[in-house]
Amino acid sequence: MFSRAVVIAFLAASSALVSEAFTAPARGPVRTCTSLGVSLSAVDDVTEAAEEPADFLFSESEMEDEESGEEDATPARFISAARIQELRVAHRRHETDTGSPEYQVAGITERISHLTNHLKEHPKDFSTRRGLVALVNKRRRLLNYLYREDEQRYVDIVKALGIRHKVPGAIPSKEDTYGRFPPQKSSKGKSKQKK
Repeated sequence: MFSRAVVIAFLAASSALVSEAFTAPARGPVRTCTSLGVSLSAVDDVTEAAEEPADFLFSESEMEDEESGEEDATPARFISAARIQELRVAHRRHETDTGSPEYQVAGITERISHLTNHLKEHPKDFSTRRGLVALVNKRRRLLNYLYREDEQRYVDIVKALGIRHKVPGAIPSKEDTYGRFPPQKSSKGKSKQKK
């Protein structure tokens, strides 16, 4: 067996080697300690990473010069909200009006316009489509009520907002029904020529 002095000398030597193996060198060449089977090749990666230039950093002047067109654009919901407020103020009866049919129709009309544009971009957004149909029906009911109460205010708001609305109980003329479609060729002339 080993004497006590030999064991202590062996432990001291091995602890010195182990402590040397786990301390990083001071920017010197990479050393590999093979007596304990421990490699210091990881130190090589650290020194290589420190020597590489940091090309991902930007200075303040480079960040200020960046031109970003879409990031600075105002979101559509804020534009729509401002337009709703503008239309409501333009069509209210008095300073504190928030419930008159004109005020409500003006706000609903802008919301309908915003949702219509949204559905053109996202045609499969069915919950928005249901909301749009509900708003159109609510606006129609408000316009019917306004027509019954005051026909002149009804005419003014429909013209100002550019709303197509059929007055309840009125029979539309042929021009009202088909006026927005382009004229078609007459089918009578073709049938006489074939005979």
